Amino acid sequence: MHALCKPSRRDFFRLATVTGFTLSYPHFFLAAQTAATSGEKPKPVTADAALHDLLAGNERFVKGQTLNPRRNPTDFSPLAKAQYPEAVIISCSDSRVAPEILFDVGVGDIFVVRVAGNVVDGTGVTVKGSTEYAIAELNVPLVLVLGHSNCGAVKAAIQHINAKDSLPGAINGLVELIKPAVLQSQGQSGDPLENAILQNVKNGVARLEGLQPILAPRVKERTVKIVGGVYDLKTGAVTLTT
Repeated sequence: MHALCKPSRRDFFRLATVTGFTLSYPHFFLAAQTAATSGEKPKPVTADAALHDLLAGNERFVKGQTLNPRRNPTDFSPLAKAQYPEAVIISCSDSRVAPEILFDVGVGDIFVVRVAGNVVDGTGVTVKGSTEYAIAELNVPLVLVLGHSNCGAVKAAIQHINAKDSLPGAINGLVELIKPAVLQSQGQSGDPLENAILQNVKNGVARLEGLQPILAPRVKERTVKIVGGVYDLKTGAVTLTT
């Protein structure tokens, strides 16, 4: 499909038949189409539906069957006055990790917060405040803390725990935030780096689930879901950790 062609709902289902897709029509795509054609606010989706869409988009990405990413400047204009993202992605700043691409979503679909090492705890108001804004003001039902394979920030934390040294400037402070995950994962079977990456994601999820006063009550009420995942740089696949 040409990158500048915007598929209709009928086109999508014809594509699904031809390519053998078994995935349902993405809520993300429908939301963008609704805003573009009517200017009306899309109907909210559940956290489970949003998660399904993310995983379905990642499956398309892995298979090389991505949909139109909707990145033409004209695609931004319907959302100029408001945004309706359906998921928050807290991901690493790594240049190889682009949530909009690896989840095959387009303009206005996800609210992305990026910081090296995808750390949550200890980041102050920046990461946590951005996430709370998406939940409280934009009514986003899903938060995904996304780590990735061969993460340089986690690798640095392991190296400098072993070397008992420090890094220059604010880099050291960032690595210090990841060291608890490294220490928690020590002694586990398997690859130490992979274990630390996984633990770092789990720590981020746990911190958000207990974050007062906005996230924790919504998690308890089950109106918001917080999950973790790890993106494999080699395969392109995202695997949920929680």
